[in-house]
Amino acid sequence: MMTRVAVTGGSGKAGRATVRDLMDHGYEVTNLDRVESSDPLAPLVVVDLTDPEETREALAGHDMVVHLAAIPTPRGQFDEPTFRNNIMSTYNVLGLAAELGMERIVWASSETVLGLPFDSVRPPYAPLDEAWPQHPETGYALAKAASELMAEHISRWTGIPIVGLRFSNVMEPQRYQQFPEFWQDPHARKWNLWGYVDARDVAQACRLGLEADVTGAEVFIIAAADTVMNRPNAELMVVAFPDVPLKEGTGEFDTLLSIAKARRMLGYRPQWSWRDHFDAR
Repeated sequence: MMTRVAVTGGSGKAGRATVRDLMDHGYEVTNLDRVESSDPLAPLVVVDLTDPEETREALAGHDMVVHLAAIPTPRGQFDEPTFRNNIMSTYNVLGLAAELGMERIVWASSETVLGLPFDSVRPPYAPLDEAWPQHPETGYALAKAASELMAEHISRWTGIPIVGLRFSNVMEPQRYQQFPEFWQDPHARKWNLWGYVDARDVAQACRLGLEADVTGAEVFIIAAADTVMNRPNAELMVVAFPDVPLKEGTGEFDTLLSIAKARRMLGYRPQWSWRDHFDAR
């Protein structure tokens, strides 16, 4: 019998890729969203995840959940509508999935909990990793940071493994043609240490989160293996963060949002790069 996975936000950019990847790997998938997907591979259940009864009904009958639904755009430090929507929907999904006895929860945290944009908060070193404490700077990031704490305690109460994925700036391949616009000004993308992740690698990370031998509540930075820039990391850091040390052994174009923990514990291996699509010179 196939494992039944509910994907919240399955009509979104990351959700569409995740639904496709899971179905390609033999999972039975249901899309829980408010709107139909532009790539409608999985059955759609229309649901308001801030409503606990609707959420419970939509999740019932599934073995696992990948929670990707959220208002995705930070709109300032005191963005109450985004905070309320994102914190309540995550509370309902995590709490009710636990009550329903699901085997595993994977959910979308965010790189923003690291302190993005890196203006008032400066990274202490690069590549930046999960050892750096939370520094949310927006209402959106604050909801993600609070949700990481929520996941920790729900897992502690129930014993259910909960995997939080701190996604970098999610990109689909058609966006790669815009990357040369970043190259002339290193400051333009310093806000997240020039990071990104292909939606298809987001999908890989979600599937690995369901399958990996993980206990408790863990969080992982999920980024591409490289930066969005065609300039070497040492040059970027000198221009944008001259007082921030670059760790020895970091490759010229390696991601500065460390994916070492995801590689080690999830088996995550980014497969997609903008460099495969056109010349970086």
